[in-house]
Amino acid sequence: MATYEFPPMLIDAQDELDQVRADLRTLFERVPWSVEPMDAWETHENAWRPASRPASPGWDPEDAAEIARLRARELELAELLVCHPYWTEFAPGDVQAARDALKHHREQESASTAS
Repeated sequence: MATYEFPPMLIDAQDELDQVRADLRTLFERVPWSVEPMDAWETHENAWRPASRPASPGWDPEDAAEIARLRARELELAELLVCHPYWTEFAPGDVQAARDALKHHREQESASTAS
């Protein structure tokens, strides 16, 4: 398995991206299913896949602002990670493996310290 010496800035950005995504998941689990207030609904009785949703009061402004902030930060971090000049050091066919290794750098660090 190849090992990589990632710049600390990339490691920090990947860690922050992981945290931002975890924060978004937590918020999405807490907020109502609809951003705007919506009435309850359900599919008709002969629907191929019956579904329904309860009425939604919509997101409160603080949650909406926090989700917008986190989504914007997620985009900034993803752009930084994908467009960083570090990736030009690799042959085009090797970039994906290196990027995957960055995503899982904590697991690799744990494995190397456990051995």
